[in-house]
Amino acid sequence: MTKIKDQNILITGGANGIGKMLGEKSLKQGAAHLVIWDINQENLDKTVAEFKKKGYDNVSPYIVDIANTKEIEAQATKVLAEVGTIDILYNNAGVVVGKQFYEHSARDIDKTIQINVLGVMHTARVFLPAMIEKGAGHIVNIASAAGLTPNPKMSVYAASKWAVLGWSESLRIEMERIGQDFHVTTVTPSYINTGMFDGVKAPFITPILDPNDVTDQILKAVKNNEILLRAPFTVNLLPLFRGILPTRVFDFVGGTLFGIYDTMADFIGRPKKDALPEKEADKETAKV
Repeated sequence: MTKIKDQNILITGGANGIGKMLGEKSLKQGAAHLVIWDINQENLDKTVAEFKKKGYDNVSPYIVDIANTKEIEAQATKVLAEVGTIDILYNNAGVVVGKQFYEHSARDIDKTIQINVLGVMHTARVFLPAMIEKGAGHIVNIASAAGLTPNPKMSVYAASKWAVLGWSESLRIEMERIGQDFHVTTVTPSYINTGMFDGVKAPFITPILDPNDVTDQILKAVKNNEILLRAPFTVNLLPLFRGILPTRVFDFVGGTLFGIYDTMADFIGRPKKDALPEKEADKETAKV
């Protein structure tokens, strides 16, 4: 079992949403040190101040653009020197555009893949050598139920989460073959009520998830070294139905009966900061 107490924990996108909640709950459970990576300076400052007010002084904030590989490498070097080996890494930061594919700009596509796929892989890559040297480590990759089913207005996001799911499972097998105390947990939740997916409509018998419940489930899965966490339970039906049903039948069952294909019809997402210049607005990465 993976313990939370006395462990160094790093969470990307950790100043907002479920990343912030995972951080606070880890501190409550006795984490030795919490490292927060986030791109939003204001949120980062508020989160650190909030945690310190609650008596948690073992928190180290770092401004990191997950879309920038060189920045990931540079900040990882600082973390390893200043904090030490990371015991539990949560790849949590992510972004969604929520448009028909033909409406995407090249920048929309590149940004989604850079943050949701390349950022996840490179963050794991830079911390794995120290984990391997120590002989222990746990990587938690927050994917999505979108990685299990097609969905209109989510084509690029779904592609990014399908990529994370395949990579994460492959990484798990590689790490298990090393034969030491390594674990990889992949989380594939449906929509979570954090603001990232404001405006979406919940599929049939698949409610919008409460972030407090989801983070409790994630921490439990980590402590139990679970391989996959799908939430809610109905998400477990997706691989089954897609595996046994002909594609057109699944389109009818998933798209018409369960309403999956209409969930993004009225998507709003987090409000845009229109006052920011384009380059700064591009840094307002949404976190699940």
